[in-house]
Amino acid sequence: RLSCIRNNIWLACCGVISAGLAVLSSFGLMLFCGVPFVVTVANAPFLILGVGVDDMFIMIASWEQSSRKKEKSDVKSRLAETYAEAALSVTITTLTDVLAFFIGTWTAFPSVRSFCLYTGTAFVFCYLYTITFFGAIIVLNHKNEQENRHWLTCMPVGVDEDQAEKSCLYNACCIGSCSRQSSQPESEHPLSIFFKKYYGPFFTNKWIKLLVVLLYGAYLGGSIYGCTQMKEGINLRNLASDDSYVIPYYDDNDKYFSAYGPRVMVVITESVDYWNETVHLGIENCTQNLE
Repeated sequence: RLSCIRNNIWLACCGVISAGLAVLSSFGLMLFCGVPFVVTVANAPFLILGVGVDDMFIMIASWEQSSRKKEKSDVKSRLAETYAEAALSVTITTLTDVLAFFIGTWTAFPSVRSFCLYTGTAFVFCYLYTITFFGAIIVLNHKNEQENRHWLTCMPVGVDEDQAEKSCLYNACCIGSCSRQSSQPESEHPLSIFFKKYYGPFFTNKWIKLLVVLLYGAYLGGSIYGCTQMKEGINLRNLASDDSYVIPYYDDNDKYFSAYGPRVMVVITESVDYWNETVHLGIENCTQNLE
């Protein structure tokens, strides 16, 4: 949007900051509680960023929708309408994500348990910051728009009489709009029009409904069959990259030694004088007896 008033740059930045605050709060709380930080936890911020940005778009879309309702003209009514539309979707998606990751804490792998704890807690903080911090940012941004303030300097921006003679770049940076129009509520988005006028009626057709039910039934049946074919366990070969040097080792090990069963390892827990020849002979005799 080529406008120095309604480009929503700060709104987008604050949406990303909201997700960053959720990550910082989650990591700080978990570290304070003594939960170990493992390498896999470093991937959590990317998940939180994706969910936080998604919640941001839902909030902004609901805010824009509220501007088209004439009976919801004041800020309080618009914000209430925004939360009524967006908070339910944000709450349900956050609840499912949090449950999924907290269920993952039941695993026997400590690294996975730590990752699920950090990420699940971050989702909770992301939800809290979205419905509090980001909602306030939307209101502040709306006040700036109502007062025709520049997005960067927050100084009032007027409309020159010779605006038509100025360049488009000057109008976008100093006046407020390249299209030389005052700040009015936006028209409905073309994508919204597509889903409302074409996509929705298409799926309400009775034959399309029947097709969707059949496809879903086939998908559900395939999913159930796939679950019955799952096997518990982990193949260490799948953990390495395709060009890793351990891949040929695992391939040769399966090819030549798979018939001998699992390998047996002997661990000596006491301190041993490995330099002593007698101790060497004793260890070799022990391994020979095991063989």
